Order: sequence, then structure tokens, then C-alpha cells
Amino acid sequence: MPHEYIPLHSRSKRDMSYSSSFVHKFLNQLQHHQQQHPAATRWDLPRYDASDEADQRVIVSRSTPHVFQLGTGASIFTSTLIPAIVSARSEVVFVTCFWAPSKTLSAITDALAKLANHRRRLPNPNELEPLTVKICFSSRSVFQKLLHPQSYDGYTYSPAEWQKKLGLPDPALLEEAGIRLQVKSLFFLPFSVMHPKFVIIDRQRAFIPSCNVSWEPWLEGCVEITGDAVTSLMSFYALTWEKHLDFRKPLPAIHSSRTSELQDQQLLDLRDLIFVPSSAHHLVRPAVSSAPLPTVVLPSSHHQNPQFRFLPWQQAAKPPATPLNVAMLELFEQAQRSIYLQTPNLTCEPVIAALLDALKRGVNVTIVTGRNMMLLEQLVTAGTTTSWCLRSLVRRFKKLRTHAAHDLESGDPGLGHLRISYFQPRSAAKPGKRGSQARAVNDYQMQVPEEEEPVHSHLKLTIVDGEFTVLGSGNMDRASWYTSQELGVLFHDTDFAASVREGVDLVLNQRLSLVFDSENI
Repeated sequence: MPHEYIPLHSRSKRDMSYSSSFVHKFLNQLQHHQQQHPAATRWDLPRYDASDEADQRVIVSRSTPHVFQLGTGASIFTSTLIPAIVSARSEVVFVTCFWAPSKTLSAITDALAKLANHRRRLPNPNELEPLTVKICFSSRSVFQKLLHPQSYDGYTYSPAEWQKKLGLPDPALLEEAGIRLQVKSLFFLPFSVMHPKFVIIDRQRAFIPSCNVSWEPWLEGCVEITGDAVTSLMSFYALTWEKHLDFRKPLPAIHSSRTSELQDQQLLDLRDLIFVPSSAHHLVRPAVSSAPLPTVVLPSSHHQNPQFRFLPWQQAAKPPATPLNVAMLELFEQAQRSIYLQTPNLTCEPVIAALLDALKRGVNVTIVTGRNMMLLEQLVTAGTTTSWCLRSLVRRFKKLRTHAAHDLESGDPGLGHLRISYFQPRSAAKPGKRGSQARAVNDYQMQVPEEEEPVHSHLKLTIVDGEFTVLGSGNMDRASWYTSQELGVLFHDTDFAASVREGVDLVLNQRLSLVFDSENI
């Protein structure tokens, strides 16, 4: 049976004054697909009705980005996400994809245990408001996925499993400290992982990182936001992980000076937390805007049918028309000047075709991706690899050049500039250079001598025309477009796009290996 759908009617009315040609075309395309193929979205998790105004207000929203951060997963967790988690007053929603023994997991467990001990030592611990921590993930091991319940209710871990299976603190310690932990996983065979990653603190601010709880020292990104889009993320969480949650209900407020004093006392000294520095650490603080930025929250449901085409003469299947997929294709189609794409892998044929179409229109395309990253996963979920797809892209681009002279004579603007690079670790990364920036921001942290240098890029970033910026969990690979649940967040603001691109370019300095540059042929 399909999962229970909670309508979004009667949710808080939010300003829909933001309009652009992109948003109108995006919503129209989404509505058209849902009307033409009503059965296609029946099993969507979560499911949104593009023709419903309440659902539109959830997707088309506003937010204020405060910080965009780059670094390794462990450095982002220990410098930003874990301090935010232990500073929560009432509730933490922590959604990730992969959960594995790692520096990050050790730091999470250490922080929760220290927070519990701190709360227990307070003068009147029984007067503290309980702290609810909800941890949600999809993948822990091969066997966990093979044996996972194939239900939208997922699997809820009992307290007896927290330490041995998940590496979390003693449940008795957490309970005594008033920390109410809940842990749940969702996975659907054969390939449908829940790939989104986000942290919501007290339903007031949210962090959208690209990193998992995992051991890989990869380049990652994270943006912190406040505003209406946080409620949109809570909607996404509730519809996926806790369908009976009334996320509109306000959390316990501070009603007295005594309560305020107690809540101030419950805050842990952040100097006591584990800190993992990275040579790629960099903070970008976007220019302060007079109003929240137009923001589009883009969910993408998982799909169990991968729609493989095994015969070489078969055309690639159209990707599911999820909000994220539709929005990305619409952005590529509307691009007029430039497309910047940074993705761990590039194995999705519709994306490659859309980039070629943009190049035909004279749009400049820059791609930063990974070399030999997760090869087995690429072969299993896509039947190809990023390097093969890049060779195909370059070959098709060169073929287009043979017609360029004729196109110029007929008034066509000519082909855009194509530049492709692989990410590589900085060979001469010197400890203390960018890491000193990390310690400057976190000067209260204990200095750790060894800094993590990212070996691959796991950042998912698209910037179109220096105006539209998309961050989130979605890769430009077949798994993200056809089978995994994903979440993207689009910010429509030129200043934000410029600041993000400037920060990324700074971190990528001396970390790129050029594969192809059309200006050199």
C-alpha cells in the first residue's frame, strides 16, 4: 500500500510574491507531468502535488543563508554541525545517508556523551526540558541493506542496539540526562538509498551538508540557513521519516527567567569537543541581504525501478520527473551564459545531453568531477563510469565543432567553451596554511597536528548564469537521477552565487587536473 500522505493544506501561509520565468516554467512542467502521468507519483516519498497552492508554498520559499563552508566531512561536522547539535534547546533532526565507524562518528558519540554528563551535573537536572535527538540514515552495511524491511515505516533501532551496532553512547546515560534519542533507517532494494543530508536545530535553523557520517576525507560543502525554507525541510523530514509528526506545532518556549537560566546552563563548553582540522577548510559569509533570498526546496523521491537499457541501440530512459530533476533540466535549458557543475560523478545521460544542448547555444560549461571515485558503485548503478562518459561528452562536443563554421555564417552564436577537470589532492599541502583559518575560526578548539587533505570531491554544486545556485545531496550520476531519494536547495541571488563560486575557486586552487579545454584545440 502507498504510504499515508499528509496534505499540506492549512500550513502557515507564506509569501509567494517571488516569481521568475524559471519558477513558472518549473511548476508548469511539474504540473503537466503529474497530470499526464498520475500513477507515476503514487509511491513518491515524499509526495507533493504541484498544482496545490499549499504544496507550492512548501517548494517555493525564502531563506537567509548565513555561512557556506568547505572542508572535509570530519572538519565540517566537528567545526559546525556537532556544535550546533549540542547547542540545541529542544530538538535535533539529523538526517544522513551513510553511517559508519569514522572520526565523525567518534566525534558525534563523544559530544553526546559529554553533553549528557554535563546535563547530569547541573544543579537541578530534573528541571531541564528534555532534548529530543532524531537520527535518520539509510545505509550502514551491505547486509543491513539486503536484510532491511521493505516498508515505508523503515526500521527503528532499539536502545539495546545503539552502542553495538551504531557506536552511540550508553542509552542509560542519555536517558538519565533527559536526552531522548530516536534512530531510524530506510532503504529499498535494489538501489534506493535515502541520500539527503540535513540537520535542523529547534525547527529554526538548518544545515545542508554534502557529507555523510563516514571515514572518507573528501571535499565537502555545507550551507546554514534560517527562514521559511527551514519549515519546508521539516515538511520533507516529516513526510519521509515521521509521517504523523505535526511539525507546525511549536516547540517548548522559554516562559520565564528561571527556564532561560536553566537552558543557558545546559549549553556545553564547545572547547571540550573533538575537532578535526582540514587543509581545505574555508568559510564564506554571504553579503547580508535586506530580505530573505528566493529559495526553492527540491525533493526527489526514490524509485525502485532503475529503468536500465541494456541494448546499445536503445535510447536512455527519461528520468523520473521529480521536482529536483525537472528543476535541473529547466535550469540547463534556460542557461544563457554559463553552467558550473561540480559533482562526484557524471554518468547521467540526460544531464550530458542537456549540457551539449547548452553548448550548442553558446553557453560556457565548466565541469569539476572525480577520477575513479566509487567505480564499483558507478558500474552497478549506471553500467558505465565517469571517465567513459566524459570521453563520450568530449567526442560529441568535437563532432559539433565540425558544424560550427556553418552555424556562425547562419547567425548562430557558435559553441560555448567546455572545460573539464578532475579533482585531485593538493600534492604539497602544507599543514597550517588553510588549517590556520580553521583554527582562527575555532581558536577555542584544541590544536590537532594532522590536517585532513581531501582526496576526492564529494561536493554537489551547480551555478547557472552566475544567478542560480543549487546545493544539496544530488549528484549528476544515474543513481541520483533514477533511484535514490535526493534533496536540493536552489538559491536565486547573484551575490550568493558569486560568493559561493569565489570560495570554491579558492579551495580548488592547485587541486584540479585539467582533462579537456576547448580553447586549447
